[in-house]
Amino acid sequence: MNPLNILIADDEAIIRMDIKELLEEAGHKVVGEATNGQQAVELAKKMKPDLCIFDIKMPKMDGIAAAKIVSKEKIAPVVLLTAFSQPEIVKDATEAGVLAYLVKPVQEANLFPAIEVAMSRYREMQGLADELLKVKDTLAMRKTLDRAKGILMDAHNISESEAFNRIQKYSMAKRKTIKEVAEAIIRSATK
Repeated sequence: MNPLNILIADDEAIIRMDIKELLEEAGHKVVGEATNGQQAVELAKKMKPDLCIFDIKMPKMDGIAAAKIVSKEKIAPVVLLTAFSQPEIVKDATEAGVLAYLVKPVQEANLFPAIEVAMSRYREMQGLADELLKVKDTLAMRKTLDRAKGILMDAHNISESEAFNRIQKYSMAKRKTIKEVAEAIIRSATK
């Protein structure tokens, strides 16, 4: 695993120290330590760590609420650390976007596999989000192109394929993208 910049949030100093030691011995860098959920969120926004490890029970804001904010803002994957393993807590953590869950006391044998899982799931989710964005862009471009073709078809009484050919030829001649040409056709038709 590549070295990661990690933020730790736990209101118990001894636990933070133990986790920090495990992480640093494995080559990771602890870029911040928080004692409550509110501070954890602020540090996550400021430090932009590769990974966050949050305790579930913290003052001011609990780890689940902090994880929800960090996950929603796509700052970093979150591993939740807790002494509790009740099903409703696990469910709440999952709904908050937590990507891995560790029960105290944290042991090296459990910590690093949880980090691997969280990082892998996070990369996968980012890939899916990027893919979704591309699909939305393609769909929007398709709608723009179809509208522009319709305008040309109506204005010049030509077929859809001829309208597309004209857009394509103009695009190449003017060194503009098909999208730019289609948008220009739409703008000129709405004036």
